[in-house]
Amino acid sequence: MRQHTKHFLLGLGLALTLSLPLHAVSTVKTPVAAQEALLLTYAKIANANYADALRDAKALQRAVKAFTDTPTEQTLSMAKAAWLIARESYGQSEAFRLSNGPIDAEEGWVFEKYRSLSEQLNAWPLDENLIDYTIDAHGKRTTGNIIDTRGRFDPGGEDASAVDVSTITVEAITALNENGGDANVATGYHAVEFLLWGQDQDYANFMKDAVTHGPMVAGQRPLSDYTTDKNADRRKAYLNAAAAKIVSDLEVVSRAWREGGAYRNALLHKAKESSRNIAPQKALKQIFKGMGVFIKSEVANERIAIAVLTPSEEDEHSCFSDNTHRDIAANYQGFKNILLGTYNGMDYGDAPIDAMSAEAKTQLLSLMAKIERTIALIDAVARTSRHFDYQIRPNDPMARKIVKLKNQLRKLGDKMVSVAAANGIDLSKKEVTNAKETKL
Repeated sequence: MRQHTKHFLLGLGLALTLSLPLHAVSTVKTPVAAQEALLLTYAKIANANYADALRDAKALQRAVKAFTDTPTEQTLSMAKAAWLIARESYGQSEAFRLSNGPIDAEEGWVFEKYRSLSEQLNAWPLDENLIDYTIDAHGKRTTGNIIDTRGRFDPGGEDASAVDVSTITVEAITALNENGGDANVATGYHAVEFLLWGQDQDYANFMKDAVTHGPMVAGQRPLSDYTTDKNADRRKAYLNAAAAKIVSDLEVVSRAWREGGAYRNALLHKAKESSRNIAPQKALKQIFKGMGVFIKSEVANERIAIAVLTPSEEDEHSCFSDNTHRDIAANYQGFKNILLGTYNGMDYGDAPIDAMSAEAKTQLLSLMAKIERTIALIDAVARTSRHFDYQIRPNDPMARKIVKLKNQLRKLGDKMVSVAAANGIDLSKKEVTNAKETKL
């Protein structure tokens, strides 16, 4: 039996330990059989992870319904807690992105069947003024958003098209999502986050603490927004529609990964239509490339570097709830799950790291240990002292550590070249870097 790194999420905490994979029994596989075994492990983890994400999204939907049915401080707190839990499982699933899978395929039958649901589920950053009011740089409440518009709403931007929002429905917000531009985000976790927490930024200065005061204070949307405000009912309708949309989208992705699911079958060469089967070599290249781009260009660059180097709390991933420290931890954990072939402390089979030489494996795990210590520190500071939006301030001692983490995660992305080579896949550093990543 193989012993992998064991890692456990304790509540919303992070406990990380490292140990080398050990093999009590050695079996020799042909190159194709070895690659097929990796794909089976990958599919099993994806199935388990998306099943958890769907379960937690349904719990969020129920909590949102309970809140909108009876808006109280208690039911609002319960809805927020459900959102935070849902982010843990979904955050880990982000590592399955960028591999032409059912979450964000870009070509072929996979795209035709599933489209790019990640843009509906986790698009970010969003222009919150599209959805609801904020307090602008002049201290005034903004207008002209989806919630306060009766009739047709034009989101603005390039090639934007107006949508009837007389009634706020799943269909209406879906049609508005990224309508006119990437910042016109109307659906997904961050739309729900904004509707629950509200604004956390001073738009006159993204580093100024003039809206929600204190290093441990996130957005403070007033309960009156859902009780006595003239748009309370429309806000409730929006919140329920957005939660329902998350569940609906995750049902599609989760179904794709279940035993007998269309994408899982194609990945494991069991598709009813043989033309849909994905060759193991091609599938693994897509996966290794996607993992590298995700951890290097997405997590390290877009989700960490921009926020800390700008610096701007507007650019942290979960900026309304101040949950960015957990996003970083969960995103990294998802990458680690696939690399080590484990999920929630359980061994799911052959893993990409297994084929590496002892020396290369030791170097990789050493780098990961350094990354994990910094992630754990960011997490601990965010829970006890100051949220991520304070840690990224230039005069905060954590800022330098966060920059170092960014650099280490980019190195980890480059390491996927070696991981791929050990598994018979040719990959370059250029391929694990998104050519469109933000240049800093």
